[in-house]
Amino acid sequence: MSGRHFRDYHLLLDEHGEQIYAMTDDLAERARKLGGTTLRSIGDIARHQRLKDNDAERVSPSDMLAELLSDNKLLAASLRKVHKLCESHGDVATTSLIENWIDQTERRAWFLSEIHSSEP
Repeated sequence: MSGRHFRDYHLLLDEHGEQIYAMTDDLAERARKLGGTTLRSIGDIARHQRLKDNDAERVSPSDMLAELLSDNKLLAASLRKVHKLCESHGDVATTSLIENWIDQTERRAWFLSEIHSSEP
């Protein structure tokens, strides 16, 4: 990230990263509580990855915000599907966690949308 809004964007993305990291930790703990396994390696992560990497050397702030907005929308849609699945199995604890994650993800998408729509 670079440009005149560097500090604001940097702080925003730090906040988003902290939220997403917390989600992954809660998700791993929940999977283990249910007797499941968690991701074990970079290769394992790559095999299960749903959002595409962007390995471009330079990405404009506007393009980066648009991509992050799209990723958050995809994550929210995925979380809604998983919520329905957990709900159908009576897994109240997981559905409760997912509801919070949906709210956080939609909030991130909203912020990114507001910022992106005001970019030149």
